[in-house]
Amino acid sequence: MNKYIIGNWKMNKSLSEISPFVKTLKKLGKNQKNMSVCVPSVMLTEISKQAKGLFEVGAQNCHYAKKGAFTGEVSAEMIKETGASLVLIGHSERRHYFDESNEFIAKKVKEAQTVGLKVILCVGETLEEKPKFKSVIKKQVIESLSAINNINNIVIAYEPVWAIGTGKVATTSDIAKAHSYIKEIVKAKFGEDVSVLYGGSVNSKISAEILALSEVDGVLVGGASLDATEFVKIAESRG
Repeated sequence: MNKYIIGNWKMNKSLSEISPFVKTLKKLGKNQKNMSVCVPSVMLTEISKQAKGLFEVGAQNCHYAKKGAFTGEVSAEMIKETGASLVLIGHSERRHYFDESNEFIAKKVKEAQTVGLKVILCVGETLEEKPKFKSVIKKQVIESLSAINNINNIVIAYEPVWAIGTGKVATTSDIAKAHSYIKEIVKAKFGEDVSVLYGGSVNSKISAEILALSEVDGVLVGGASLDATEFVKIAESRG
């Protein structure tokens, strides 16, 4: 199976930029399997229509409730109705800028899984937490998955916070060890294997080396996913 290549546009681009992006992927990224792009919620319907059959579309967040008085929020079911098939949950920017706790994230994971969305659960340590990496990651993984009974449609993205948007990248040895540890945690809890992606300043210059690691099941790409040509190069670096 081809390793996952998932882009995260964050709060970037506009509706008018969707068409040029999709056209480039149609030209350069034909038959690239397991490619996905997570976009702002206002773009989900339009990009889902244009990307149909080419790549999957995902949201960058969801609420845990099915409906209710949650102004500004979007439910997992609403996301699914746009044609999107996956959702990022627990990204470090949600954890740190919006104070999302593991318990809060766990409720989102459960609801997204319930409606049939693939969940990309993000975990990772800050620079200050790096010396106690294992305890931080174990707590995030266990508590963020505490509301579910199986890992159907669950993928974990390991993103060392100190490597997001900084140009710093963990060594391949560090990445391999972190991914192996996360897989051990999940296997012990659920008795099943889980795919683990790496995220953190991933671009086409370093993607091949990271994707060549047997412990790595794909990459979560931030800024580099805004450029369709660069995004395809990363996908093609899977070999």
